[in-house]
Order: sequence, then C-alpha cells, then structure tokens
Amino acid sequence: MAELKVMVDAGHASAGAPLGPALGPTGVNIGEVVAKINEKTASLSGMKVPVTIKINSNKTFYIEVGLPPISALIKKEAKAAKGAGNPKTDVMGNLTIQQVIEIAKTKYDKLNAVSMKKCVKIVIGACNSMGVTIEGMHAKEAQKAVDSGKWDAELKD
Repeated sequence: MAELKVMVDAGHASAGAPLGPALGPTGVNIGEVVAKINEKTASLSGMKVPVTIKINSNKTFYIEVGLPPISALIKKEAKAAKGAGNPKTDVMGNLTIQQVIEIAKTKYDKLNAVSMKKCVKIVIGACNSMGVTIEGMHAKEAQKAVDSGKWDAELKD
C-alpha cells in the first residue's frame, strides 16, 4: 500500500502540483482522487489542510483529511489574510475568548494538553506569534488572564 501525504487548498485541490506528479506513477485516476479530496475538504474552504492518500495495489484509494494548523484556524476566525510581519507591534486581528476556545476544542485531541485551559494557552501562544489579540489584550496578557482564572467559567472541562 502506497501512502502519500500532501497539503492542499481545501475544496480547491487540482491535478497540478503537488497531487498530479505524486499520483501519476501510482496509476490511480487522478481526477477521481482530486474530486474526492475536494468533496471531503469543502467545509474547510479557504484553508490549507493535510491530506493522506492511501493507495492499494488494485488502484483503489482511501483519503484521510487532517485538521488545518492552528495558524490557519486563527487566520480564519480573525478574518486576517496573514499573520503580522512584526507581531510585537502590529495587530492583524482580534479574537474573543469563545473563538479561542472553539479553536482549542478543534485541536484538543492533536495537542499535548492535559486540560482545556492548557490547550487555550497553546492557541493564545500561536496568536502571540501572529499579532492577534484576545479580547483586545496582547496574547501574553491574555495568557496571564487565563492563569489568573478570568475565564474559568468558560474553560470548564
């Protein structure tokens, strides 16, 4: 069984690079694979997502769609085209604590966090490196607010 891992634009995969050249030697119907990927990733449109394609010897295939990176989820929620060039001085967007919690819930199983509070702090850390504020606070201040219990009611596991 051959296995191919690629990052694709959700809902907009094409037979061009990186899929076409990688799938060509396997003998599978590239159009079918692209159509199935686009079908499975349509709900995540606008983000890059990891896709694993498992190809059997009889040319059948199975597609697994992974979760987008935290940065892509933050950009989507903050409606930002990209992160800040200088995150210490530039602000590229603002998230509510509820948006941060939703991102944390999405990634909880993939992160090495022992609690939702820790997972939220990981997401806030990513916001810090992207120039995204939380409830109008710089990310480091927001992490201190999480530590002090400001949002404990929202963060119950």
